[in-house]
Amino acid sequence: MVGLENKAVLKLLLLYLFIQFSVTCGNFFPPFNVTYDHRALIIDGKRRMLISGGIHYPRATPQMWPDLIAKSKEGGADAIESYTFWNGHEPVKGQYNFEGRFDLVKFVKLVGDSGLYFLLRIGPYVCAEWNFGGFPVWLRDIPGIEFRTDNEPFKREMQRFVTKIVDLMREEKLFSWQGGPIILLQIENEYGNMEGSYGQKGKEYVKWAANMALGLGAGVPWVMCKQTDAPDDIIDTCNNYYCDGYKPNSPNKPTIWTEDWDGWYTTWGGRLPHRPVEDLAFAVARFFQRGGSLMNYYMYFGGTNFGRTSGGPFYITSYDYDAPIDEYGLLSEPKWGHLKDLHAAIKLCEPALVAADSPQYMKLGPNQEAHVYWENAQSTGLNSSLSESQSTCSAFLANIDEHNTATVTFRGKSYSLPPWSVSILPDCSNLAFNTAKVGAQTAMKVVEYASSPKISAPELVMTKNEASSITESWMSVKEPIGTWSENNFTVQGMLEHLKVTKDESDYLWHMTRIYVSDDDIAFWEENQVSPTLVIDSMRDVLRVFINGKLIGSITGHWVKVVQPIQFQQGYNDLILLSQTVGLQNYGAFLEKDGAGFRGQTKLTGFKNGDIDLSKASWIYQVGLKGEFQKIFTVEENEKAGWTELKLDSTPSTFTWYKAYFDSPDGSEPVALDLGSMGKGQAWVNGHHIGRYWNLTAPKDGCPNSCNYRGAYGSNKCMTNCGKPTQTWYHVPRSWLQESNNLLVIFEETGGNPFEISVKLRESRIICAQMSESHYPPLDQWLNPDVIDGKFSINDIKPQIRLQCEDGHIISSIEFASYGTPHGSCQNFSEGNCHSPNSLSVVSKACEGRNSCSVEVSNSGLGGDPCRGVLKTLAVEARCVSSSTIGVSQF
Repeated sequence: MVGLENKAVLKLLLLYLFIQFSVTCGNFFPPFNVTYDHRALIIDGKRRMLISGGIHYPRATPQMWPDLIAKSKEGGADAIESYTFWNGHEPVKGQYNFEGRFDLVKFVKLVGDSGLYFLLRIGPYVCAEWNFGGFPVWLRDIPGIEFRTDNEPFKREMQRFVTKIVDLMREEKLFSWQGGPIILLQIENEYGNMEGSYGQKGKEYVKWAANMALGLGAGVPWVMCKQTDAPDDIIDTCNNYYCDGYKPNSPNKPTIWTEDWDGWYTTWGGRLPHRPVEDLAFAVARFFQRGGSLMNYYMYFGGTNFGRTSGGPFYITSYDYDAPIDEYGLLSEPKWGHLKDLHAAIKLCEPALVAADSPQYMKLGPNQEAHVYWENAQSTGLNSSLSESQSTCSAFLANIDEHNTATVTFRGKSYSLPPWSVSILPDCSNLAFNTAKVGAQTAMKVVEYASSPKISAPELVMTKNEASSITESWMSVKEPIGTWSENNFTVQGMLEHLKVTKDESDYLWHMTRIYVSDDDIAFWEENQVSPTLVIDSMRDVLRVFINGKLIGSITGHWVKVVQPIQFQQGYNDLILLSQTVGLQNYGAFLEKDGAGFRGQTKLTGFKNGDIDLSKASWIYQVGLKGEFQKIFTVEENEKAGWTELKLDSTPSTFTWYKAYFDSPDGSEPVALDLGSMGKGQAWVNGHHIGRYWNLTAPKDGCPNSCNYRGAYGSNKCMTNCGKPTQTWYHVPRSWLQESNNLLVIFEETGGNPFEISVKLRESRIICAQMSESHYPPLDQWLNPDVIDGKFSINDIKPQIRLQCEDGHIISSIEFASYGTPHGSCQNFSEGNCHSPNSLSVVSKACEGRNSCSVEVSNSGLGGDPCRGVLKTLAVEARCVSSSTIGVSQF
């Protein structure tokens, strides 16, 4: 007889073999066709209402992909969406990269293996806050090229790459008609915003791009987003915070929302955006209420801009995006859970949504309305009996008033609608979900600094006490200022930054020699003036050195430079270091944007007049010595000639640091705390974590509380005012070894590496709060007894559900009160009404388990503590790793 342990091992082995077979062979689905009509995509002959989650595969590691896909599916997604990233796949013309984080085929196969569909947005322009909008920089060096217009060199290169991707997907049998998951493709991206800049050539380009895509024989529909003049055979789609009013340019096309912006991106020194889930759910419900058929979250998981992939100007390394799954792969609650409930409610309505060609509209009040779907909607009037089609009748009741709750009557019943909300009635009678009533748990991610006592108290961000700290044995080496190799060259005049660097580095050194006479010195002293460096325009960062000493730094996007300079008599070395912090990723004429300097560069204030440096002789050096020697890698780091760094060392500019650290125990995501550093880049075991920059957000602009009601914009509900924009940097577990992990830092402005620490990110505290009048769990609608009519859905009581992350259990219930509790998560208190059984009931149901549920009712909580009062259950629980206390998951 096989033991339980051996059975579990055998089960895992069989599952692994199945996955490997599926990923290798592509047997994801029986082959099916995808078409569309005015209502929806038609998949294998059936209309579908689809929820999609955006995951950009290079913003995570392959080891993270299965978990991200699984959490998306658990959250109710039917599909995964991603762009392709041309500059990642073809960094050198003709040399392709489909390995590691850019293994697109593996990612699509994993999605198919999970039973989800795939939306592939080829572009190849993607924007995405990605470096250069996804274009490879070598593209701009092709003679005569103009991006994204009726330009033969560009069209030739674009067609070559798009063809490469389509052919690869076909070869790997990844299209639906081959049994693969890909059901939809996109050509171009938000070109409608730019088309007017190109005149008639822009219009011709749109037609060409559409015809080129259709001619590739992919066998699935193509879309163009934000393209109201998309040709007949291309579906034009919506990208916005709200798309419920969007209609495609033909009555024969379905309404598709390719980008539902559930958050926003962030710049260095900026506040952090937050979109309340109540508003996000409202937007999604309104979309399906008013005839939408496919919605894609941008992003469902945002991830990380590893390396130098972040776009510009000045986008940070984190691409968390306030998404339902955070940058580290943990669930962002309550956003993920509330949306999961929303998706379940929409799925309950899908039979009616796909049966009806259009909804029936009912005015319920001045700012209240209903949209009703049933099978015979076109032929059945609103006053007709619905009894014959009761099984396929669903309704959405909306209150678009931003301030007031409304009570409405619908089909003879009264419903209370909170402001700015949608109630979903899958059977046109019983409430399944309201967008403003959040029953999902809240997860608090806490900060407990074990090795940095100077840091302040816990925040809603990070980590736990059991964290690794960097060894105190740091080593350093100085980066040469100016030329450092024989590959430098001399040119008369100023060269454009990208034409020299080809974006192989952020850094470009410009060096020239200035002679200062005795007469100049006397002139300055006599007139009490100083010479000044003037540059008409520069981006992103400029460092100015005189005789090897840093004397000024300027930051901005195409800003004028006026930098006073102190020269000494005789010859002076003037060194300008121009830096990029992410190439422009949005706008027309990207090929002309460039980097470095524009216009005239001159020195003013000399006795004999200005010196025109634009015509001077300059020595150019690309990059950093340590960068090109690859001293950040395990194999090459000893080349640098490191010396021991003393604890009392003065913070140094343009310095490389290295140290070693052990990987923290457990499976929780790992982060580097670089809050003690200035600006630079970081590597772990040769993997480029990304840029870091310790800039602080403005102190104002963050409300004390966030009102979800009313239209959302990127500046609404901002957070993190007065704090550094980013101090924590994701280090994927797969990049670590058990011990002796090499950490290399390049620091530009001066920082203290001894305060760098390695910590773990996890959800330590979870809370939930639910009224006894809340609607029943969504999954109970599928209870066979409810379906058979043995009892009503309204006979089922609401339930609070708590769940720790995988590998964690509920170790303790910190607070529980059934009655009239006050406050919010981590700040609950008992009210005048409180059931003394609350803590014992919840503790018994939850402690020692990964997840639990508690019925919110008098019977479920041991009696009625105060008759005639509407009661609420509030719970706060603590999660710990199950391995730390030796308890297995339930």
